[in-house]
Amino acid sequence: MTADLKPVLDGLKPLSRLDSPREMIRQFTPNWFAATMGTGILALALPQVPGVGASLHPVGEALWYFNIALFTLFAGLYTARWTMFGHEARRIFGHNTVSMFIGTIPMGLATIINGCLAFGLPQFGAGVIPIAETLWWIDVAMSLACGVAIPYLMFTRHEHSLDGMTAVWLLPVVAAEVAGASGGLLAP
Repeated sequence: MTADLKPVLDGLKPLSRLDSPREMIRQFTPNWFAATMGTGILALALPQVPGVGASLHPVGEALWYFNIALFTLFAGLYTARWTMFGHEARRIFGHNTVSMFIGTIPMGLATIINGCLAFGLPQFGAGVIPIAETLWWIDVAMSLACGVAIPYLMFTRHEHSLDGMTAVWLLPVVAAEVAGASGGLLAP
C-alpha cells in the first residue's frame, strides 16, 4: 500500500480511533436525530414533487423504511448511553447547545408517524393507524417535555446572550409545533 492511500483507507474505519466500541455509545448525543428529521422529510417530500411525484413514491417509501431503521438504531444507542453512562448522559442538560438537540428526537419520530399515513396506510391498511396514534401520543409527551424543560434550563442554568443566538434555540419548542401538525394529519 502506498503512503498516499493509507489516509484514505484509514478513513474507511471510523471506529478505529476509539479505545473501545463502548466509546461510540458513550459519546452518542441527540444531535444525530437531526439526520432522521432530514431523511424523513425527504421521504415525505419526494412523492409530492409536482409532475414526477408518483415516480418518486417508491424512493420516498424506501427512505421512510431507512428512516425507521436509522431512528431505531439511534434510539437504541441513546438508550444504551443512558443505561451504561447515565451520570455522563445527564450532563447534556447543562450544555448550552447540545441540550437544544433533544427536540430533534420527537421531530424525527414525527416524520415516521407522518410516513405511516403516507406509506404505511396504503401498504398495510388501516391497522397502521392505532400504531401511528400511539406513536403520536408518545411524540406529544416528548415534545411538551422538551418545550418546557429545555427553555427552563436555558433561563435558569445556561449562559446565553443575544449576540450568540442561533436557530438551534428553536429546536426544543418547534417539536410541539411539529407534533401538532402531525396530529392534524392523523386526526381524519
